[in-house]
Amino acid sequence: MRIYGFDSYGGPEVQRFLEVPDPTSAEGTPGGVAIETTAVGLNPGDIKVRSGQRQGAFPVEFPMAMGREAAGRVISSDPSTGLSAGDRVFGSCLSGVGALGEVTILDATSTTPIPDAVEDFQAACLPVAAGTAWDALHELNAGDPNAEKPQRVLVLGAGGGVGTFAVQMARYLGCSVVGVASSAKKLLVERLGAHHVDYAEFLNQPVNQSIEVAREAAREIIGPVDAIVDAAGGDSLRILAGLAPEGAIRSAADPALASKLGGRGIQRRRTREVFAELADLVAAGAVTPVINNQFSFDHAADAVKDVETGHSLGKTVVRL
Repeated sequence: MRIYGFDSYGGPEVQRFLEVPDPTSAEGTPGGVAIETTAVGLNPGDIKVRSGQRQGAFPVEFPMAMGREAAGRVISSDPSTGLSAGDRVFGSCLSGVGALGEVTILDATSTTPIPDAVEDFQAACLPVAAGTAWDALHELNAGDPNAEKPQRVLVLGAGGGVGTFAVQMARYLGCSVVGVASSAKKLLVERLGAHHVDYAEFLNQPVNQSIEVAREAAREIIGPVDAIVDAAGGDSLRILAGLAPEGAIRSAADPALASKLGGRGIQRRRTREVFAELADLVAAGAVTPVINNQFSFDHAADAVKDVETGHSLGKTVVRL
């Protein structure tokens, strides 16, 4: 079968279409669900895997297809999953397996039926970006009816994959949202229900200003918030971290920096139950995946390039 992936670490030059044997049937792969792939979501983390930045933390078996989340129809599965051939499902790939292939194997612990009201290409967007945003908000108590939830949430990188989900989910949970994003994403952020703040309003204004000056500008522009969901990292996180109480920062972009600033990374819950919650939110119209571009499998290289620019609106999807 054909995959789009890589057989060594490196830049875009190592990517190409590769002919590989069909994956082992899921009956012979404990915990696996083999699917005929119909859609794949791509994420910035896929670029880090290809480049080798996640060696030691992310298992790679060359040749490796790119991508970690997919939707499709079940070909075969471990009998314990309760899934049948032909079922429409989505989920995260099994460890050491990539998504961008004609067939892939999903991890049975996360593989979830797709509701009738949800398209495959929408479901393929959910495991990474939507799941990260949902988990971050729950760690910040936004989704806990028995805890004091944050009234005002600041989302950094509000126009990207994680950010667009975080804005919608925080609004769904009853929070007021400030979304930090570039001026080009203003209309999108506002349409999703957040108050938009342009990075340029506090970052490098004037040029080469100190972090302290930028922090004071941010305090005047944004004011205090109850929690921060970070999908940008870098100077934006350094400047804005002080707007939230100690411990009320969750970062998808830079967990190490967040830890230094009184927050931390996000503990992911890649379970069938959590992914079903995400699919139900989409089915109910409470959350809509924001998809920047959709590409055919033959144009997978263009899809990866779209993600690698780092400036796309929402998600990038490959449809097979």
